[in-house]
Amino acid sequence: MRAGQGRIRPLTVHHLNQLLLVCSLVLLVAVAAVRISSRSGLPSLLVYLGIGVAMGQDGVGDIHFDNAELTQVIGYAALVVILAEGGLGTKWKEIKPALPAATALALAGVAVSVGVTASAAHYLIGLEWRQALIIGAVVSSTDAAAVFSVLRKIPLPARVTGTLEAESGFNDAPVVILVVSLSTAGPVEHWYALLGVILLELAIGAAIGLAVGWLGSWGLRHVALPASGLYPIAVMAIAVVAYAAGALAHGSGFLAVYLAAMVMGNARLPHWPATRGFADGLGWMAQIGMFVLLGLLVTPHELGDDIVPALVIGLVLTMVARPLSVVLCLSPFQVPWQEQTLMSWAGLRGAVPIILATIPMVQGVDASRRIFNIVFVLVVVYTLVQGPTLPWLGRKLRLGDGSEAADLGIESAPLERLRGHLLSVAIPDGSKMHGVEVAELRLPHGAAVTLIVRGGESFVPLPMTILQRGDELLVVATDPVRDATESRLRAVGHGGKLAGWLGTDGTAR
Repeated sequence: MRAGQGRIRPLTVHHLNQLLLVCSLVLLVAVAAVRISSRSGLPSLLVYLGIGVAMGQDGVGDIHFDNAELTQVIGYAALVVILAEGGLGTKWKEIKPALPAATALALAGVAVSVGVTASAAHYLIGLEWRQALIIGAVVSSTDAAAVFSVLRKIPLPARVTGTLEAESGFNDAPVVILVVSLSTAGPVEHWYALLGVILLELAIGAAIGLAVGWLGSWGLRHVALPASGLYPIAVMAIAVVAYAAGALAHGSGFLAVYLAAMVMGNARLPHWPATRGFADGLGWMAQIGMFVLLGLLVTPHELGDDIVPALVIGLVLTMVARPLSVVLCLSPFQVPWQEQTLMSWAGLRGAVPIILATIPMVQGVDASRRIFNIVFVLVVVYTLVQGPTLPWLGRKLRLGDGSEAADLGIESAPLERLRGHLLSVAIPDGSKMHGVEVAELRLPHGAAVTLIVRGGESFVPLPMTILQRGDELLVVATDPVRDATESRLRAVGHGGKLAGWLGTDGTAR
């Protein structure tokens, strides 16, 4: 080793123990922060970013980290997990009616937002057109996790939640393509050719995502794995395969993973509650790690000169670009003004804009560090403004909807040797299955309620046994009637004993 070079000490068990201790403490603090954010109404991303900033070079941790390329790679990986978790939790019955409106917002709405925001960055702040367009594209993507972390206490109408959720799942893909294209070296020419590339990549990603999701769902429903814990791992692995296949085929991997996860999330897979819980935990882990890393990347003492530009651009984005895109895209669908108002204010920016702001840094775009700082300040400030006021606005607009019955929690375990399924059904407080007799369930031939657990005790029910809130039912169904049995149970949960005559179906998830 030449003189002047430092020696690299090997990682010992002691160092590894210290690293594990620090990581565990950071994770525990981040998990505790979830409770704080839920009580304050602030999206948890701000707390995680704060932890990263506190650990950085201007904080108590004094950790110097400036690897934008590593941050981008880890951010992409975390975004794949977050989109997969979001797709698994998307209810098809909610987004199906809102699909045209959400698609319009994710495509035309993004175009309007980019144009208005970029114009403000160019004419009001004085950025060059390439830098202005990059900022406009970066901040035009909304974040479902940020939106619903503050709206989860308000039971909004299905059209509002479906539109916001589908939009946030769809608009990541075109925005990523646009930012990468704008950050590539060389002049930006022939915008119509760029539009064609975006549409082609979205089409490829959508086709691959739907195909992988359908094949994965079919396989998981027809192959009994040796352990229930393998199902959540298999589901997430299939979602990652969709992303990789979409990216390798020069399509949108982000759209592919979201659609594949959405297909599997609505396919009534075996051991679904365990799968959903596993994906939810992975999503939280991805968010925590990603935001802490992004917080480390920022240098607080460099933000002073970019605060005013970030406030100006954010003001135009929030008060002009987002409302204009919502009005232009949703008015043809006759969406009431109250819902348009809420969706205009609910365009929260979260993980995606800050991750996308690392792309110009990796590509070496001029003033890329300033772009990152502006986006960072914009996301933090306007999340602080919009987050706590969203529940208040929802109540003022009278958009709460508490009339919908709570959905049943149904977990299915395949009985391969018996060619049947064991369904575990939990009756929540809001279910209309309360007060229904077992015989009134009218399950198809080949299915029967074999056991009820009530108050910690189990018993075999009679046909006239009345079901109650909090009951857990074990239902055995043969393979041919498994889907019909679950549909009937969900229908009764939503419509009561008269579900069949009232037209209530079992498509809820």
